[in-house]
Amino acid sequence: MLHISGCGEARFAGKVLPCTLGRGGTGAKQREGDGVTPAGQWSILGGLHIRPDRMERPRTALAVHPITPWCGWCDAPDDPNYNRYVVAPYGASHETLWRDDHAYDILIPLSFNTNPVRQGAGSAIFLHLLKPGNATTEGCVAFAIQDMAWLAQALRPDTPVRITP
Repeated sequence: MLHISGCGEARFAGKVLPCTLGRGGTGAKQREGDGVTPAGQWSILGGLHIRPDRMERPRTALAVHPITPWCGWCDAPDDPNYNRYVVAPYGASHETLWRDDHAYDILIPLSFNTNPVRQGAGSAIFLHLLKPGNATTEGCVAFAIQDMAWLAQALRPDTPVRITP
């Protein structure tokens, strides 16, 4: 189990890795845009996504999906594809996975609010790379590139991810 605590550290396979969490802290996520990293136990949703123009394909047991300029994740609460992968151009609001910064050069979606999807309860919760200046996230968990690369190699498709306050 990958255990992520609200104090900003993750523990897995005997390692302790620093991480950055949501600007709203860690706890019960209430709504889209609240900046809370959702506490609970989640699964890895579909595997690993990488920018092939910036990252080499890692050795991993996870399915690997290339990020292209057309990759998105719907964050429009009233859209039928809310909290799902979408292909751009897309008519509703969506997170663009092909970013100018490096935050999404490698990312792993978590199963938060996926089964069933509750409209407006929060979307696009990922493990991803730190933003410049180690800025807080909008609810995701961010790691340094070397730690995310290690996680990509160490995680398995059935590894649970537990986030605690």
